[in-house]
Amino acid sequence: MKRSVSIAAAAAAAALALTACGGGTDDGSGTEERDLPETLTLGLVPSQDQDQLVEDAEVLGDLLGEELGVEVETSVSTDYAALVVAMQTEQADIGMFGPVALVQAVDQADAEAVLQSVRYGSSTYHTQWMTNDPDTYCLDEVVTETDDDGNEFAFCNGAEAVEGPTGEDALALVEQGTTISFVEEGSASGYYYPATQLAEVQGIDPLTDITSIYAGGHPNSVLNVVRGDAPIGVSFNDARAEVLEEEPDAGTEAVVFASSPEIPNDGVAVSGTFEDATTTQITDAFLALAESEEGLAALDAVYGIEGLEPADLDALDAARQVAANFGDAE
Repeated sequence: MKRSVSIAAAAAAAALALTACGGGTDDGSGTEERDLPETLTLGLVPSQDQDQLVEDAEVLGDLLGEELGVEVETSVSTDYAALVVAMQTEQADIGMFGPVALVQAVDQADAEAVLQSVRYGSSTYHTQWMTNDPDTYCLDEVVTETDDDGNEFAFCNGAEAVEGPTGEDALALVEQGTTISFVEEGSASGYYYPATQLAEVQGIDPLTDITSIYAGGHPNSVLNVVRGDAPIGVSFNDARAEVLEEEPDAGTEAVVFASSPEIPNDGVAVSGTFEDATTTQITDAFLALAESEEGLAALDAVYGIEGLEPADLDALDAARQVAANFGDAE
């Protein structure tokens, strides 16, 4: 299977070319919808290690290609914004996006959101708020829970609940100027949702009233809290498990004291240039992978996906509204 390591440069070049010629697919004259081509490009964005994702994506692309009877190239872009541009400029036919980027692909690239990931039996998740200062942010006793591997994880304010929001009384204690470790500015659980929640609970403008540091990944945000680089940090639940090899006590040193409202899981978008039958064919191929042992293993390898289900458009619309709070923020 062919692949390219990054589609960011190609997408940017294509965007410039479209601007230069005044063209593009949405020129008011309409474009002919496409059948399934002989080669498809599946775009992804690193969640942790890019090199590993490139390898895992190749396996997923091969299996998807076998289901569809065509070649599937896989490309790993630098970030979600680049992948949205790739969809917009037809450098990618299929994209796997976080929830905010998924609606951006729909709104900006005329893509169609078709599927959402399932983890732990749910198509939603939430931000966890962590602290290394439980004396300030824990309004009750710290409790610990032990996972199946014997690892301990600390919580307070009811934040161990399966669904959010929790601990919002504690979020009201966050003062202006506090340093908070976010993940990156395009992340739903690592920025958009927690920043929105903080603004609603405490009236703090996340763009001006706090000191934001961006960890570049959920595990890194956990480490920022564990190592004292920030008194508060956010990540998806429960990213602490991903740093235990490096920091064995991370589960108890970063105490989860609050959580955000539920967030729709990441999902799959298909180019809007395809005929409906082609979109259905691609969607069904992904669902078939999720029902096979080999396919599910490949989905798990790329993004920890345990299943797929039809996209919840209402939940994605809520994500759209959260993103709108930040204007043009990426």
